Amino acid sequence: MWDEEKKIFTEYDSCELCPRRCRVNRNQGERGFCRAGADIRAARAALHMWEEPCISGRGGSGTVFFSGCTLRCCYCQNYDISAEGKGNDISLARLSEIFLELQEKGAENISLVTADHFLPGIIRALDLVKHRLLIPVVYNCGGYERIETLERLEDYVDIYLPDLKYYSPELSKKYSGAEDYFAVAMEAISCMIEQKGEENMKTPPQGETLKKGVIVRHMVLPSHRDDSIKLLKYMAKELPREKYLISLMSQYTPFYKACEHREINRRVTSFEYDSVVKEAVRLGLTEGYMQERSSAKEEYTPPFDLEGI
Repeated sequence: MWDEEKKIFTEYDSCELCPRRCRVNRNQGERGFCRAGADIRAARAALHMWEEPCISGRGGSGTVFFSGCTLRCCYCQNYDISAEGKGNDISLARLSEIFLELQEKGAENISLVTADHFLPGIIRALDLVKHRLLIPVVYNCGGYERIETLERLEDYVDIYLPDLKYYSPELSKKYSGAEDYFAVAMEAISCMIEQKGEENMKTPPQGETLKKGVIVRHMVLPSHRDDSIKLLKYMAKELPREKYLISLMSQYTPFYKACEHREINRRVTSFEYDSVVKEAVRLGLTEGYMQERSSAKEEYTPPFDLEGI
């Protein structure tokens, strides 16, 4: 809640916005796992053409990359903002202006990337422009979300774009420091589908953009195709059929601290990725997107040069 007299969000007095529930006092300068302070910090706001076709569309997704992260995966391609905090602090008024500027540039939507640790401010910024913002809002996240967060977002978000990274607690602990990742993410994604899932959801025709729905992303990791297959089997069994799209990603590139883990210090092979795709088809998980292997290139990572901030 916003304290008008003190000009602070009281949730930051003992922060529990993410599943880690660090309970640090961000209003007093304390930093939790995400390393975020009390001010919103962002590294880039620009039209982004490299999302799923129904998100980027023709005009591009109006993407705002927020600094800090509740996961900080060891292979993160955005590590300079997620782990190292690159970015500028911005006011609520400035963030609301950014939303409108992206809309004026022709954005198909406003995409909030890794935003949960700034949730109170982002909601307030959206409130400032909700009567002028005419395009969908996308919540682009790592899947590691509290249900309470998603409940607050229900009236603000039109499209959920979560990752579902791992099935194995051992892998999620090793690479993302979150042993409970799968259990938390599955509960969160189920909530997202309950909120925004569409009956008989189909992949939008080429050139059309999504206005409402859920796209669950999974990036295949090198040496761990078996984990991907276990994850797909669980999805096919436990998530409601035809109420979400799936996006299987082959873009893994060894960034950041991937070199500390020999088994993931390389790109995914065609055999690894293709075997996961074949399993998805066998399970009937065919509505969505399968990436070309050529997407595993460093140039697909946007420059975090503070554009638009």
